[in-house]
Amino acid sequence: MTEDKHIPLVRDETQLEYISDFILGVAFTIIGIIAAQRMAWSRQQGGAETNVVTAFYSLILITSLFRAVWFLIPNSVLEPSYVPHAAMAFDPDHPSWVGGFLSEEMLTAGSLSLFSIFILILVYWADILKKYFQPGTQRSRPMTTFLHIVAFLIAIELLSAALFLLRFYSSEGMILVNSILLSIVSIICVVEITIFSHKFRTVLQTLGAINQVSTESQVKRIVWITVTGNLFFFTRAFIETIFAVMLITYWHKNGTVQEVFSHPLWDTYMCLKHWSEVIILALMLYILQSRFTTNGEAKSNGEYQSVPDEDEKEVVGENIVV
Repeated sequence: MTEDKHIPLVRDETQLEYISDFILGVAFTIIGIIAAQRMAWSRQQGGAETNVVTAFYSLILITSLFRAVWFLIPNSVLEPSYVPHAAMAFDPDHPSWVGGFLSEEMLTAGSLSLFSIFILILVYWADILKKYFQPGTQRSRPMTTFLHIVAFLIAIELLSAALFLLRFYSSEGMILVNSILLSIVSIICVVEITIFSHKFRTVLQTLGAINQVSTESQVKRIVWITVTGNLFFFTRAFIETIFAVMLITYWHKNGTVQEVFSHPLWDTYMCLKHWSEVIILALMLYILQSRFTTNGEAKSNGEYQSVPDEDEKEVVGENIVV
């Protein structure tokens, strides 16, 4: 990592990369505006479900803001090279390490907030399933569990950032840690979504039969979340795993991963990674909107019925996530 230490970095962002980043930035901005409008609308409605709805829309908004800022700020403002390059913290020969560090932290923050959307769904699903499959078992509050999981992921990222600032490894090491973490979380999400959704469909169909109400719309919504979530996380796990393997292989052979980050490869990685994020965020907005539209129509027609003898707040949580 010291061989090209004194070689100046050339500002090499191509016109195609600049246009691609701008389009992605605009796409995330539009999603953020829609999420903010929906969040404001849901707060005006009031009711017990406002906090949960606000949590979902706020996570979509935060994700969009981080991504929009990252893409709309020209890459040359933060660092000279469009593709990642090796730099040690506080290296006087590479003052661009500061921009590279901030850039990586913004990317990480956006990824964590995006993954948190599905983590929140899974936490609520797990809590509801525990109620039906393990009745009488003490359950923790879903939001508390969610905050603990997110805090754990943030702690890992903060540790990675601290190790970089303490010069235990270069920016390459920080990128590798993020890639491995995201691939592991993606695989876990694929497994959990598949298991929970199968159990959830069984519960909904049983409750529908007992209460003599149709749960078809809820089942379809579960299928939508399962299919879209699994496609996204499987794609993300595949991309991040391949990326991590390539980084480790090149790092083991050459002591650096500089050769991995060619423009065509990096552009392909960024395109697949971030356009899949745009699609999943747009789909989540659609699913959430269709959820409340259907709910409103059912209530106006006198069709909406909650499960009897349940605590109101728990029923609200179930209604939101299914």
